[in-house]
Amino acid sequence: MEGAVSRIVRLIRTANRGVGLVAGLALLLTGVLILTEIVLRRTVGSALGGSDEISGYVMAAIATWGLGWALAERAHVRIDLVQRQLAPGGRAALDALALLSVAAVALLVSVHAWSVLATTLDRNSMANTPLETPLWIPQSIWLGGWVWFSLTAWVLALCLLAALAMRHRRLAEAIGGTHGESGIDE
Repeated sequence: MEGAVSRIVRLIRTANRGVGLVAGLALLLTGVLILTEIVLRRTVGSALGGSDEISGYVMAAIATWGLGWALAERAHVRIDLVQRQLAPGGRAALDALALLSVAAVALLVSVHAWSVLATTLDRNSMANTPLETPLWIPQSIWLGGWVWFSLTAWVLALCLLAALAMRHRRLAEAIGGTHGESGIDE
């Protein structure tokens, strides 16, 4: 079972690295759009328009999708002053509590984000901008990021609980510990 848990964690980390690459590419393309807008304004005197709106949507999207990546890579900020003073069992309990708390909050935000999208769909809301973007488009991508973060958090939390149940401390630390602790073989 330890091998299965390790494979699941590697799979979720690999998937999140793919998400990170897509988010990075989206950010790079947004930078190109903004640069094009600036160059056109300076040389031609007019611009494409809408780069500010599009860049706002991209930032919201990569922020939510990046949460899953940061969790899988154990890159979220943790204040572990007390945790470092505890015995391994106490550290494991705090790791589990932290990961389960993140998973619960991510699920709660996902549920509320769905209600935002549902209202947008019900009202057929459009952005009050020159592009008149149907708001369901950026909100769907934003919601997708929250759902992905929630899925990532719950998978990792369940893997951590499985590792703890099997009494595999190193595996549990690799899943839910701080970034400096042992990792899962890549």
